[in-house]
Amino acid sequence: MLFNSLEFAIFLPVVFLLYWFVVNKNLRFQNLFLMLVSYVFYGWWDWRFLSLIIFSSLVDFHLAKRMADEEKPSNRKILLGISLFVNLGLLGFFKYYNFFVESFVDAFSFFGLQMNYSSLRIILPVGISFYTFQTLSYTIDVYRKQIEPSRDWIPFFAFVSFFPQLVAGPIERASNLLPQFLKNRSFSYEQAKDGSKQILWGLFKKIVIADTCAVHANYIFENSATLGTGVLILGAIYFSFQIYGDFSGYSDIALGIAKLFGFNLMINFKYPYFSRDIAEFWRRWHISLSTWFRDYLYIPLGGSRVDSLWKKIRNVFIIFLVSGFWHGANWTFIFWGGLNALLIVPSFLAGSNRKYLGAVAEGSWIPSIKEAAQILFTFSMTTLAWIFFRAESITHAFGYIKGIFWNDSFWNVQNYFLGSVPLILIMLAIEWAKRTEEHPLRFNKWGSGMRFGSYCFLGYMILLFKSNDANQFIYFQF
Repeated sequence: MLFNSLEFAIFLPVVFLLYWFVVNKNLRFQNLFLMLVSYVFYGWWDWRFLSLIIFSSLVDFHLAKRMADEEKPSNRKILLGISLFVNLGLLGFFKYYNFFVESFVDAFSFFGLQMNYSSLRIILPVGISFYTFQTLSYTIDVYRKQIEPSRDWIPFFAFVSFFPQLVAGPIERASNLLPQFLKNRSFSYEQAKDGSKQILWGLFKKIVIADTCAVHANYIFENSATLGTGVLILGAIYFSFQIYGDFSGYSDIALGIAKLFGFNLMINFKYPYFSRDIAEFWRRWHISLSTWFRDYLYIPLGGSRVDSLWKKIRNVFIIFLVSGFWHGANWTFIFWGGLNALLIVPSFLAGSNRKYLGAVAEGSWIPSIKEAAQILFTFSMTTLAWIFFRAESITHAFGYIKGIFWNDSFWNVQNYFLGSVPLILIMLAIEWAKRTEEHPLRFNKWGSGMRFGSYCFLGYMILLFKSNDANQFIYFQF
């Protein structure tokens, strides 16, 4: 079920009314209700895959309880190992089985050895990468004795399957979200109002920005061999805003829906295209995944506190290569991760990777010339890396880049390719003005008439650009 579909437009208000007016008297019923409607939401795509999320929840619920009751360190490690094996095993089979088989065969073919093989027609369960990492963080935190395990299966199962963030994040930590299932929740008009605004902004970014940019980006990438430099540059820019509007739009909708039900999820995006270097960009983009790899992979490897320069560089490359591989079973994602590692390593070596922690040009309407140049350079490098993320293959990506820098045809930008530029500029202007807020529709200093007018304008734009068929979110494939 898509957030931008008619089915969800019916599903959400029905669930909202039942949640606050029928099952609101009993916390256990509320949690059970959320779990069941989350299963309906997830099963809308393919009910057969409900067995996977229920199985993962069941395994980690019991393993975490056993782990907490076990005093012997070796036995605790065994229990954690079972959790890792089950969760990563399921993820590896459904997402990477064919990739590994085909890569293995290609490696032998490179040396002149031909192998016969058959790939499996494996359907990738929606959101498996997200809920797998969410349940893994729970068992790891219990193993580290950072949290106590849940003794009640209902809130835990509801935590794993919570429908606003189930299929594309944020990847929530049990330490943040699970306690919210254990306390009574009462309706807050201010929280619900803020959540509704965030949903509106998320839908605007998805439907008006991402979906319109996708039309041009898809055409340009599919026909890149025949297009000139200007069009190729524009195509890369369009994809940059497509993936931003699509993924951050989903996150905004998820956070907004959670607020309607009395929950607060972690912020997943903080205006990343206003970053002044690549390190700042990765503190502002897909924050839940970046911090997951930081806490469960980078720091256990030693982080930046290791005793040699080589190990520092190694650790950076490991987390970015693994992050790329997390995104999909294609060498393009791994190359994209490695390229981002190359771009960020200089700041780690110089010790400037945490130089920019606050908002750019804070307290000012316009950035300085230096800040503007930094933002433009960071965006350019990020957009270059996105080419590998979007391309069908490594060869396609390098061919695309070659077309940008070595092309007989230069500025042959057709007029219809420029149609989405004003929309992007409108979005950037609104986000720049409110870049210190969680989302830009917090017009606290505006009059009620101006606020209402702005909401109507955004709603009109959403209805104007909405297609008859709801377009799927990019990150559903991950």
